[in-house]
Amino acid sequence: MAEQRQATYGQVQQHQPQNYPTDAIRGMLPEHSPSKSQIIAVVTLFPIGGTLLLLSGLTLAGTLIGLAVATPLFVIFSPVLVPAAIVIAFAVAGFLTSGAFGIIALSSLSWMANFLRKVGATSRTTAPEQMEQFKRRVQDTTGQIGQKTKETGQAIQTKAQEGKDRT
Repeated sequence: MAEQRQATYGQVQQHQPQNYPTDAIRGMLPEHSPSKSQIIAVVTLFPIGGTLLLLSGLTLAGTLIGLAVATPLFVIFSPVLVPAAIVIAFAVAGFLTSGAFGIIALSSLSWMANFLRKVGATSRTTAPEQMEQFKRRVQDTTGQIGQKTKETGQAIQTKAQEGKDRT
């Protein structure tokens, strides 16, 4: 043990910098000072952010107070309010659905008009060819759907057979 201490003290000790609490804080600070534009941005945005935060807090408090005051009224008038809310919800859904169908109809008519213009712009002999191609596509799709239906039916029959065989 004494030999180990002598060996340790006999070696040349290297100087290591001591760590002070302020060194950690200095490491977090930027090495360069902020520019004037950054300082102006912080000085202007800080009050605006504080004001908006204050307004959001006031709005939250007002909402909570209003809800506390209105809750008993909702309970008292709920036999009238619930059906009224349902009727209003259906009316809004109807208007939105009507608008969506209207937009779909207009876009479909626009697409058909553009398609017919293109067909009219090309030679008149290509329209029957396009119709034949369309008919072939429909027949192919119908054949594929029929094939899938047959395969699904066969799969159901085999599963039913397996279920019968197990019981």
